Amino acid sequence: MEGVRPIFYVSDGTGITAETIGHSLLTQFSGVEFASRRIAFVDSVEKAEAAVAEIRAAGEATGCRPVVVNTVVDEELNALLASSGALMLDVFAPFISPLEQELGRVRHPRVGHAHGLVDFAAYEQRINATNYALTHDDGMDIHYDDADVILVGVSRSGKTPTCLYMALHYGVKAANYPLTVEDLEGRELPKRLRAHRRKLFGLTIDPARLQQIRQERRPNSRYATLETCRSEVVAAEAMFRQENIPVLSTTHTSIEEIAGKVLANLGIHRHMF
Repeated sequence: MEGVRPIFYVSDGTGITAETIGHSLLTQFSGVEFASRRIAFVDSVEKAEAAVAEIRAAGEATGCRPVVVNTVVDEELNALLASSGALMLDVFAPFISPLEQELGRVRHPRVGHAHGLVDFAAYEQRINATNYALTHDDGMDIHYDDADVILVGVSRSGKTPTCLYMALHYGVKAANYPLTVEDLEGRELPKRLRAHRRKLFGLTIDPARLQQIRQERRPNSRYATLETCRSEVVAAEAMFRQENIPVLSTTHTSIEEIAGKVLANLGIHRHMF
């Protein structure tokens, strides 16, 4: 499409780092339409040449100079990618020289270590945490002794994706408990959660947004009516206030930001894997 700026995330590994940083950069620019494409595992001349051809073709098709967010470490491949004529944004370049000077060492480029399986203990922790999140999703398993955090909120307020994100990226054992109609009518913390009060964090959401989400899941049901959504959210927020449970609205908040605020509020300090 003409006028749409092509963005390429090019990496000799998974491309996760390039895409994460690139996306963060692009959110700073409004009024520009981007078309993004990740090209991963560019670790040979042949793959780099194929990437160059694709980048050039995108520029010709859109009439806009492509932007390449790049984490390829091989200098020869980088030079080849630059021949595409795109604006090259090397993620590592601004930091290598200052680090070399500070550490008194010259870097030794290594492919795939940012997201490679280099720490088996950390990897196993993430897998265990992910399994924990799945088995403790939506109150399926209510034995929370091993939980690091328990997200509480009405159905479809963002609990499950946040739990999975914390598990996958931080190795946090996150469970979630959906507040039922009976819970909300009681106006107090469910008994099964009281022993774990210090692990609780509440999620809320704008009723209109909740209605949209539920309508996609169960169209034209009472569950998805604005009246039901509004009454459940009001009751849940009243419970959170009464029980002094920290709470965050997920209406305009990304999963990454929700997870970060939950962990910070509960004093859980983990490095991102």
